[in-house]
Amino acid sequence: MREAMSTEQQNPNPDQPFFDPVIYGNGPDDNVTDTAETAAVTHHSITVGGRDIAYTATAGHLVTVDPSSSQPNAKMFYVAFTEDGAREEDRPVTFFYNGGPGSSAVFVLLGSFAPRRIKTKLPDFTPPAPYSMEDNPDSLIDRSDLVFINPVGTGYSAAVAPHRNREFWGVDQDAESIKDFIKRYLTKNNRWNSPKFLFGESYGTPRSCVVAYRLHEDGVDLNGITLLSSILDYRQVGNPIGLLPTAAADAWYHRRLGVTPPPTELAAFAAQVEDFADGPYLAALQAFPKPDPATVDQLAAYTGIDKTTLTSWSLLIGYPFLTALLADRNLALGAYDGRVTGIDSGIAGRVDPNSGGNDPTMAAVSGVYTAMWNWYLNEQLKYTSNSSFTDLNDQVFHGWDFTHTDPTGAKQPAGSLYTAGDLAAVMAINVDLKVLSANGYFDFVTPFHQTVLDLAAMPLQDPAVRRNLTIRFYQSGHMVYLDGHSRTALKQDLVALYHDVVSDRAALSRVLSLRAE
Repeated sequence: MREAMSTEQQNPNPDQPFFDPVIYGNGPDDNVTDTAETAAVTHHSITVGGRDIAYTATAGHLVTVDPSSSQPNAKMFYVAFTEDGAREEDRPVTFFYNGGPGSSAVFVLLGSFAPRRIKTKLPDFTPPAPYSMEDNPDSLIDRSDLVFINPVGTGYSAAVAPHRNREFWGVDQDAESIKDFIKRYLTKNNRWNSPKFLFGESYGTPRSCVVAYRLHEDGVDLNGITLLSSILDYRQVGNPIGLLPTAAADAWYHRRLGVTPPPTELAAFAAQVEDFADGPYLAALQAFPKPDPATVDQLAAYTGIDKTTLTSWSLLIGYPFLTALLADRNLALGAYDGRVTGIDSGIAGRVDPNSGGNDPTMAAVSGVYTAMWNWYLNEQLKYTSNSSFTDLNDQVFHGWDFTHTDPTGAKQPAGSLYTAGDLAAVMAINVDLKVLSANGYFDFVTPFHQTVLDLAAMPLQDPAVRRNLTIRFYQSGHMVYLDGHSRTALKQDLVALYHDVVSDRAALSRVLSLRAE
């Protein structure tokens, strides 16, 4: 009689659920004493682009060490999706993170290019539960392994005693921590010879610039960087020149333009407004209170705001635009996605917008993110914990040290953070590094035209190296990937980026030789 096969014989790679008993505090003085590198491991499959992909999901912790003492200093939570059976040198690995500062990686993990994603109805409000997830046809798992990093004080990441969380809350401290995590991941998983990419969103874009340079200084040269919704020069925050094309895009979407005939193609219209912003609009601001009347007429036509109101604003386009455009309907536009609207009357109009709770964009998706992350992590990835997962930590933002020492050794004071210079430095050193800047037309938080201006002004003179930078725009907001059509378009641009890198064997060899120097 044949004996029944054991579970191990039927499945040589069984799932490994994990319950984590460690308590992770997210306060500035919290820490943990446990330094075990534990994880839940599960096995899955997906079809992307007609290719069946078996992959392993790993949700757990890696421990970084203080280079001065070689003692553990942080226990960092991550989720990785890796294709089974791939060769190290042929398989890229991409490190993802959100921004804030103080955001976990849950938003980019559940919304963008992981194998599974949440279903949202943006630009409409996603109604309450039950929510659902789906296999992601735009997943990047067909091109790269994916590692989602939660910085200290977010997710289940915490300092290791005697260190405290606050020690990691700063531009340079954070970049050093992320750099150390990446190096630990490469060592733990035998990935030093793999092509390496960064994918940062929002504050994750200045993080990527600093991390990329510090990785180079520590012997790790990257192959590619994706900057999604960039903020590379804090001195330009609120610059009306950078904001105007986004305001015009919002007015175009809501059909409030005074342009005749109404433009049908947003890309061409946005480029037209960019030229206006850099020329006549700039001159009008400099000439105020005696601007050229024709320029004011054009500004009113582009923004949908009447000339009297514009004059009361001294022609400065800023956040009042978001509540003025549809004021006749008691609606406010979302700063993160101007297509999204919310009630701006009654108590809703008096909720503190600094909390994020009164921004229509975040209100439209926050419920589905919170619910589905807990379901996905606990039931699908089989990682459970008694601690609450910290998706957003305001304490991190309020305690953040925005000073930065740039590659020249100059120390930038808080309020003057400039990291386009870090990007220029690492691109000049690693002349094969490819950079994709991805931007949403309806993003008022990190406006697309300001990104164009910041990248144009960065100190990178060599035209051949500048050709390694590609800038793309999408009909979406800050979280470009929440719009289905834009996510698919961005995936296509990412495919081109990864193809250019991986197919260029000479460039890969030069990057490897840089690491050997």
